[in-house]
Amino acid sequence: MFDVGWGELLVIGIVALVVIGPKELPGVVRTIGQSIAKLRRMASEFQHQFNEAMREAELSDLKKDAEKMLEGTISFNPIEKASEEIKKAVESSPVPPISADVPVPPSDGEKLSDEKFGEDRKA
Repeated sequence: MFDVGWGELLVIGIVALVVIGPKELPGVVRTIGQSIAKLRRMASEFQHQFNEAMREAELSDLKKDAEKMLEGTISFNPIEKASEEIKKAVESSPVPPISADVPVPPSDGEKLSDEKFGEDRKA
């Protein structure tokens, strides 16, 4: 932040010694040190409060995301979804009418007869 080297500090110390005097210099240095410590504590406290507020904001965002995910998993039922899709497909596609020209295959118990298929079958 401040680029002050040892040379500049020496010049500042000599000027302070001349201006303030040797008697009051230790008290002034102590007061300056206490003020700097107080500023550092205030800056640290501000940074801590800011970090705490950011952490709370992140936690509330994570809580909202988790609630959204839970709502999505509760309503997720793949079997129910598949059955709804099948019902919609059956309802939306019309069944063509069965015409008299199309032969109907016999059931397991029925025997094939020539009359049903309109053909002459000779064995």
